[in-house]
Amino acid sequence: MSSTIRIKLSRLAELLEVKLEGDGECEISGLGTLADAVPGQLSFLSNPAYAGQLAATRASAVIIDEKSCDACPTNKLISARPYATFARASEIFHAEEMPAPGIHPSAIVHSGVNLDATVSVGPNCVIEAGARIGANSIIGPGCIVGEACQLGDSCDLRRAVVLYPRVVLGRNVRIDANSVIGADGFGYAFDGEKSRKIHHGGSVRIGDDVEIGAGTTIDRGVLDDTIISNGVKIDNQVQIGHNCVIGEHTVICGCTAIAGSVVIGRYCIMGGASGAVGHITIADRVEVSAMSLVSRSVTEAGRYSSGTGHMKTSRWKRVITRFQELDDMANRLKGLEKLVKKD
Repeated sequence: MSSTIRIKLSRLAELLEVKLEGDGECEISGLGTLADAVPGQLSFLSNPAYAGQLAATRASAVIIDEKSCDACPTNKLISARPYATFARASEIFHAEEMPAPGIHPSAIVHSGVNLDATVSVGPNCVIEAGARIGANSIIGPGCIVGEACQLGDSCDLRRAVVLYPRVVLGRNVRIDANSVIGADGFGYAFDGEKSRKIHHGGSVRIGDDVEIGAGTTIDRGVLDDTIISNGVKIDNQVQIGHNCVIGEHTVICGCTAIAGSVVIGRYCIMGGASGAVGHITIADRVEVSAMSLVSRSVTEAGRYSSGTGHMKTSRWKRVITRFQELDDMANRLKGLEKLVKKD
């Protein structure tokens, strides 16, 4: 990643609050991987699997932890958490051009909207009556902000985001393209002949510093609101059902599906393509590994998995056949144990 920014390593170390070993006058103009960085770029090592790339890196500096320093042939920014420090560095070098404040001529903004003068409203947007949008927010092209929605300061709706009526966003919320926040959840009651729709009267409340990836859907509550707490990060193509409560600083990876009325604690991680059945609770600091299904409440912190590991299909077929026989095998074993005890 290159940028127009050039910054001396000594100043960069100050901004990142890390220790510098090397030439403080060296100028950095961008970021790169250990394998592909060129002189003038900053790289990082956080995964030991890439340690073999250190010796040959052309990066002018590397963010690295103390124990790996001796293997690094170039300038070093020493951090206890290199990946987190790299994230901070990416903020410095990611100089994204912000649109100018104002309303594009093709946008439709209801006269009753409370719009701060610093807000940018892009082409073909629709902002309905009673909406309130805070300072320095960006409503990107093709977005729809429904009736009585409330957006805090510095919100950023990227492209074709849809907020249904009465959705509330805190400060510094970013929502990427084609996400839909506040549609009705999947709620039906079978009356003996057909499924009758349960109309949803709640909405969605999203806290501060939340990021939501592209193509994600978060359903409104039936009576109470669906709640996404401060600091939550949600990846692309995630489905969060009605009346869910997601605790602070939880991370939900791509293609995860969470059924209705699930309560997830603080600092949890839902791995990619994982899922949770409805009406369960997941404690704080639980990590669910990729493609696992949480089928009952989790009451203790820790890492949880389900399913079987990958293997060659021919072997998997034999293993799954044995798996189906486990119950019978267990019953036969109990019978043998009883016979042994009698003898």
